Amino acid sequence: MLADLVRWDPGDVLVADLNSENLAVLVDADNAQASAVAKILGEAARYGATTIRRAYGDWTTPYLGLWKKVLHVHAIQPVQQFRYTTGKNATDSALIIDAMDILHGGKVDGFCLVSSDSDFTRLATRIREAGLAVYGFGEKKTPQSFVAACDKFIYTEILGNEGGRPKSKPDAKLEAVLTAAVIAAAQEDGWAFLGAVGSHLNKNDPAFDSRNFGYRKLGDLVRAQAFLDVDERRPPVGSAPGQIYVRLTSAH
Repeated sequence: MLADLVRWDPGDVLVADLNSENLAVLVDADNAQASAVAKILGEAARYGATTIRRAYGDWTTPYLGLWKKVLHVHAIQPVQQFRYTTGKNATDSALIIDAMDILHGGKVDGFCLVSSDSDFTRLATRIREAGLAVYGFGEKKTPQSFVAACDKFIYTEILGNEGGRPKSKPDAKLEAVLTAAVIAAAQEDGWAFLGAVGSHLNKNDPAFDSRNFGYRKLGDLVRAQAFLDVDERRPPVGSAPGQIYVRLTSAH
């Protein structure tokens, strides 16, 4: 699952072991933006090597014209699926069938499902039941059911916006979420390792991402919170990288 695929680096960014994890990127081209494909693949590379890249749709229609321009650039295999009847999404069925074939083929360690469609909720759940990780990519309009079915869900609107403007007003919901995570991960002295806090946040909300709040990294986000103390513990020179710990302020 996600915890086995990722680790926390000294800058508290979620990264992957690119040498061992293979991912299948399956794109619902009828329900995804071609303009975001480069950023999606860049984000997916943080979690593993995208050895399979496929996009599904009816490529005979002008509706997918923009997608056709990026397929070859990013080595994405187009999978043709005709629309047999109006109102029936044959594209979804084709993607799901291929996903199950890939799953049982045993050649990948996880899937990147690119869509804002809740129809893939059961597929994401089934893949996770098999012990593989699921990374979802979609717009903020994506139904919560699909978001929750993924190990990690990334809103495409935040991709490429790592240097965005942080929210200036206090966020009561964010404070509540961070407070609960720190308490859950805290040791007896009240300090919590930031990696453990991040893991707790992700388990409770697959879509949690510091970039949603205008911060590139989780460490930057916690440093900006007045209700948290931050301790960067740096070991002697030449040893392992430093680690970040957080705790609730005495006034909280």
